[in-house]
Amino acid sequence: MLTVLRDARDVPLEHVTVALGWDPATRPRLLGRRKGIDLNVAALLFAADRLVDVVYHEQLSSTDGSVRLHGDSITGEGLGDDEIISVDLSRLSTRVTTVLFLVTSYTGQSFERIANAYCRVIDTAAGTQLARHELTGGGSHTGLVLGRVRRVGGVWHFEGIGAGLQARHPVEAVPQIGAYIE
Repeated sequence: MLTVLRDARDVPLEHVTVALGWDPATRPRLLGRRKGIDLNVAALLFAADRLVDVVYHEQLSSTDGSVRLHGDSITGEGLGDDEIISVDLSRLSTRVTTVLFLVTSYTGQSFERIANAYCRVIDTAAGTQLARHELTGGGSHTGLVLGRVRRVGGVWHFEGIGAGLQARHPVEAVPQIGAYIE
């Protein structure tokens, strides 16, 4: 579903947040050690169908600073959101037409094996959720295309996607996401 990004006053939105949360592994133990779960959220920036920038655990900010990952949790410990990406749509380069949001299981567990995992897109100013995906029990895939914001006629639109894929890292996901870039 395509949603024009506007606040309660019908003003176009300028700030979107993507939040990812999960619980730490409680089992199994391998050689006396617990095998950890490390999920990652990423924002892939496209100019038409060309990837021009990526924000993820190895690059915490876009080149222009308009998209930022606020820390990289490698365990999921603590309450609430474990990783957050903020997007200032008003500062994105005019050449950027699409921002695609992606979640991957860096440690390779499928979402069906991860407790209390979710990802959500939030209107930052109003604090309302535009989309939420419960990742737990979500199948044997290790990645998810959460959704995208696209600039159409100078206005940003949000579209939830929720498509599973096999990827532990955003680089592995890129060949699989062509259908979601227009």
